[in-house]
Amino acid sequence: MNQVRLEMVGGEGVFIGAVHRIAARLDDRYELVASALSSDAQRAASSAASIGLARSYADWREMTRVEAGRSDGIEVVAIVTPNHLHAPIATAFLEAGIHVICDKPLAVSLEEGEALAKFAREKDRVFAVIYMYMGYPLVRHARSIIVRDRLLGEIRVVQVEYAQDWLSLPVETLANRQAV
Repeated sequence: MNQVRLEMVGGEGVFIGAVHRIAARLDDRYELVASALSSDAQRAASSAASIGLARSYADWREMTRVEAGRSDGIEVVAIVTPNHLHAPIATAFLEAGIHVICDKPLAVSLEEGEALAKFAREKDRVFAVIYMYMGYPLVRHARSIIVRDRLLGEIRVVQVEYAQDWLSLPVETLANRQAV
């Protein structure tokens, strides 16, 4: 099976970028070939080089244009930027005919999300929202215990918490700290 050529937008300097790259490698179905890990050109290039990527961009708009024009360009983009950037970046890649895998939430409002879904259907492109932890070995094992092997019997209640104290900052502070 050929690997799907993947590009990542965002994720430099934050733990989630590495988590998404690990998740993409778990089934060996994706090959990360390009990135725009940071809006700072030097940081983007340095980060890309540190994970073995030759194609690095500091501007996702340029990356969209260039990669869409390459014969060996990306087939899908993984968007792991701050939430308010998901929709504009996804829209640009869909417009360029590139499939989109987007970190959650896919948009900042219901209207924006519905517009993205409609646009993806019009462009006949895949638009997927990531739940990358589903690919982790421990989560897969738990699923097999519960679903396939039914070792725990009927599950009536599941309570899961994933505390992220950094989300307690005002949205404006987060946007200024993580702008891509």
